[in-house]
Amino acid sequence: MPALRSSYTDKLSFFGGIPPQQLATAYGSPLYIYNENILRRSCREVLKLSEHPGFRVNYSAKANSNPSLLRIIREEGCLADAMSPGELRMNLHAGFPREQILYVCNNVAEAELKNAVEHGLLVSVDSLAQLDLYGRINRGGRVMLRFNPGIGAGHHQKVVTAGKATKFGISPEELGEARALLAGHNLTLAGLNQHIGSLFMEPGGYLDAMDWLLAFAAALCPGEFAQLEILDFGGGFGIPYRKYENEARLDMVALGRGIHERISAFAAQTGYKGCFYVEPGRYIVAECGLLLGTVHAVKTTAGRRYAGTDLGFNTLMRPVMYNSHHDIEIYRAGEQNETKLLTQTVVGNICESGDILAEHRNLPEIRIGDILGVLDAGAYGFAMCSNYNLRLRPAELLICADGSCRLIRRRDSLDDLLRNVDV
Repeated sequence: MPALRSSYTDKLSFFGGIPPQQLATAYGSPLYIYNENILRRSCREVLKLSEHPGFRVNYSAKANSNPSLLRIIREEGCLADAMSPGELRMNLHAGFPREQILYVCNNVAEAELKNAVEHGLLVSVDSLAQLDLYGRINRGGRVMLRFNPGIGAGHHQKVVTAGKATKFGISPEELGEARALLAGHNLTLAGLNQHIGSLFMEPGGYLDAMDWLLAFAAALCPGEFAQLEILDFGGGFGIPYRKYENEARLDMVALGRGIHERISAFAAQTGYKGCFYVEPGRYIVAECGLLLGTVHAVKTTAGRRYAGTDLGFNTLMRPVMYNSHHDIEIYRAGEQNETKLLTQTVVGNICESGDILAEHRNLPEIRIGDILGVLDAGAYGFAMCSNYNLRLRPAELLICADGSCRLIRRRDSLDDLLRNVDV
């Protein structure tokens, strides 16, 4: 396809042979686009991490909850988690049976816990207060407990979910109090889980945290251990966001070998017959998604060149929230192989100084009318969209396995903005 910078998507035939300019014209800009073949490939890669019969992949729906994508993920053999009534509703709508949905919640109201119980879900709680509340709601039921292993990892302090500076998890030192609450409410300890953070690129920390949880489980009283059905190691598997710098991938072979060896040895040594969960969300959906946008203005201020687009942080929050890097491709009909690079900053249309998508990037000269592609936007992209500045949320499009395309979410309309007001 004629483009200034598109070698990555060209190699993957990401758009199924349809020029991205044509897709932007047909479906509007901004536009989220997903590739079915890439999504299925990612599912299969994670499912192959271990051949142990108890190994399960539990997709974290918060990364992307479009039901069309959820159906593909279910077809590939993954389970799903939910952390809100909305995610639960979407998982059910996508066809996940209730026994394949794990409810992993944090600081929720009594009504929300009741909703999960009424749907027959196994619930994981991560504080003594929530355990007490759950016990009062579902006396005699089954529950999972999330513990903080003291090992954190992640690309930004806001996504580290274990260690000393996080809101998540029960401290191991509180096990005695947890036991008292379990006994007081006649609850069965059906599982243990943890999560160290998001976007780790080396397997070592994750495997260390696995060792911790397995040792913690093995040290439980025999009666407690016999009740365990699930040991959930959490997720955070990273993907390389700097494609054009040849960033190394997470070594999934080494990670899989480490996971398989640990769970196989644990089951053999302890007689554990339950399941072992991993929770990849980002790894499954990030690389299958791309965000298209249009350049509407270009200017230079104080020696800095800006490319102004319709890609405000209402459409992609990660760069503003986490200072995250996403590679940018540039599509322009009729011109190719432009090699001159300029330092440019790509900004959006939100009335905030921090509305920056890509800062000080060396890119081919961006011009008005260019279509930009933001790579690796499938995870925490549309899921974090908003109507800030009363901007409309974009449509979502699926490039199907046969190369055809299908609209899987329509673009917001102005009527949608009024739908829930003045009631």
